[in-house]
Amino acid sequence: MASEFANTPPETLTRPELMATRHVATSGHYWSSLTAIQILEAGGNAIDAGVAAGIATNVLESQFTGFSGVAPTLIYLAEEDRVVTISGVGPWPKAATCDYFHQHHGGAVPKGLLNTVVPAAPGIWLLALEKFGTMSLGDVTSEAIRFARDGFPVYPMFRDRIAGYRASFEQWPTTAEIFLPGGNLPEIGELFIQSDLARSLQYMVDEETAQAHKGREAGLAAARAAFYEGDIAAAMTRHQAEEGGLMTMADMAAFQAEIEEPSQTRFGDIDIYGCGPWCQGPMILQALNILDAFDLKAMGHNSTAYVHTVTEALKLAAADREFYYGDPKFVDVPMEKLLSADYAAQRRDSLRPGEAWPELPPPGDIGIPAPGPWMPDPSIGLSDKMPNYETSHLDVMDRHGNIFAATPSDPLTSGPVTPGTGLTPSQWGSRAHTNPKHAAAVGPGRRPRMSANPMLAKREGDFIMPFGSPGSEVLGQAQLQVFLNVNVFGMRPQAAVDAPRFASYSWPASALPHTYHPGQLNVEAEIFNGAGEALSALGHKVERWPSKQWSAGSVAMIRKDLRTGIMQAAADPRRTAYAVGW
Repeated sequence: MASEFANTPPETLTRPELMATRHVATSGHYWSSLTAIQILEAGGNAIDAGVAAGIATNVLESQFTGFSGVAPTLIYLAEEDRVVTISGVGPWPKAATCDYFHQHHGGAVPKGLLNTVVPAAPGIWLLALEKFGTMSLGDVTSEAIRFARDGFPVYPMFRDRIAGYRASFEQWPTTAEIFLPGGNLPEIGELFIQSDLARSLQYMVDEETAQAHKGREAGLAAARAAFYEGDIAAAMTRHQAEEGGLMTMADMAAFQAEIEEPSQTRFGDIDIYGCGPWCQGPMILQALNILDAFDLKAMGHNSTAYVHTVTEALKLAAADREFYYGDPKFVDVPMEKLLSADYAAQRRDSLRPGEAWPELPPPGDIGIPAPGPWMPDPSIGLSDKMPNYETSHLDVMDRHGNIFAATPSDPLTSGPVTPGTGLTPSQWGSRAHTNPKHAAAVGPGRRPRMSANPMLAKREGDFIMPFGSPGSEVLGQAQLQVFLNVNVFGMRPQAAVDAPRFASYSWPASALPHTYHPGQLNVEAEIFNGAGEALSALGHKVERWPSKQWSAGSVAMIRKDLRTGIMQAAADPRRTAYAVGW
């Protein structure tokens, strides 16, 4: 309830407490948020504005996302009171099999073109526009094209991540050519230009315009064909053939983004939605089911008992994700069972208040033969390397109450850019498992399992709240903590996002090399100072993060009071995120 929010002194907030009555957007970059507002002011709805912000993000945060990458998406249709999702990741090429990688690469999936799966994001943006938007691709990409063609000022996090990736992508000349102009790191404040990307986007718009006289849907279909069957697909697959990749024109042409029903559970009297088991969305819902029976508020915010309980619930849910989640088109994932109250009670019995699980707990019993203890995947196994924290997130809400939430990822810096296009074909094969018995194993047409997952919470007659975060394995943990900050501890949205966080690494990461750090629990400085020793005594391997650590996620969220109509938006100070409202 809005009146129950804990008062937060303004001087303790890192961003203004943004409120709006007409429409609002929050994203990982201020220009993306402004792009959404421009579309809303021009008469577009939240879907038009969300797609515009998503494509702008692909340009402005190309160190974290890519137009030819992935984009899990959740949409709320206010008039229908309906939540839908769009599957966020494309499938493996038909030639990709576990046997192939074992025969040719010793079970490993090499970096580069062999990581390629069919790009999903263009199909997702276009499907969202076609089914739920009102505008053309040309309408919603004009600003993104300008950002790519004319450039945007290099900001510190952009430069820092390019510096961090430098050793990786220097092996790919077409990528280095863009991100290391003249062989040098771009300087802060320098205009960063992506001319080939601008031309690729403009080509799709031109193809749309040529067919616009037949209607909006025909124009959008022509834009889609330009990417998946036209010059862009031809360039990508030619590059694949020349350099030993597996994706073909047939793989590209066969792809269709799909509208799906969300995963759903209840926390108290709050309905919570996420994406399907092709991502870790249901894992966060499972963790909330486990936590629902605990008096978290009585434990105290970020107390030893609270951090321990939330961490252990996440570990139990992560064990189920590791053994059971995969592409539901190929794997029977019993979501009704996994998200049931009875199953949550069963898993809750394995949560030990006085002792941390020292490693990945065993999965729960769902009537499937026990898969045995976790073993390193043959694709690489254990590593000390922590995953890259790519990805961004954005939320948009319009004056009608429609919502668009997306978590785009798959940066241009993750692999070789296709010459002349400014695009890196989706490298989400970097989530590969080459053990054929693994639920998320490589296979023709199968979607690799991912971590990104936009979410939405709704209490009937009270509030509605989309939220999400980047951060690989951390992103779901950040979402869960911010949700609890608002709905258990009564924090206003910006205070909830600002609050100190913690993250477990005690399960195999989605991304190669599937890093696994049994028992490791990273906590921001404020938590470390207050509870670090006590958490260590419970068996957690506690590591200190500085305050506002950028790898602790970057949560964006909007909360609308359904009684007053007032929207509050929050953006995370841990990255370059900003909210804009009207």
